Amino acid sequence: MSHFAKINSSNIVTEVIVAERDFINSGKVGDEFLWIQTSYNNNFRKKFAKVGDTYDKVKDKFIVPQPFSSWTLNVNDDWEAPVSFNSDYEFCKWDEETTTWVEITVGE
Repeated sequence: MSHFAKINSSNIVTEVIVAERDFINSGKVGDEFLWIQTSYNNNFRKKFAKVGDTYDKVKDKFIVPQPFSSWTLNVNDDWEAPVSFNSDYEFCKWDEETTTWVEITVGE
């Protein structure tokens, strides 16, 4: 058995199932070209596909949704903040409004 991710017309993953290739090719779950095999062990296509991920046909990989509009994809196709993470903070979160890392206090 293998894992397959179904993509819509915008290349967004809408579901992931476990099936045999023959079942996918049978048309019982729609057009076979909408189903892209994904690796549970992340052995290919960068990562295991999840609902909401995007399938990049050119790069032949699944990419997680952009977490914030200011973030960009780096050379490894991981989302990166425009400002490096501040390692001086024990706990912090990204503030999109100011495009900075903001320290948070545990228990707040």
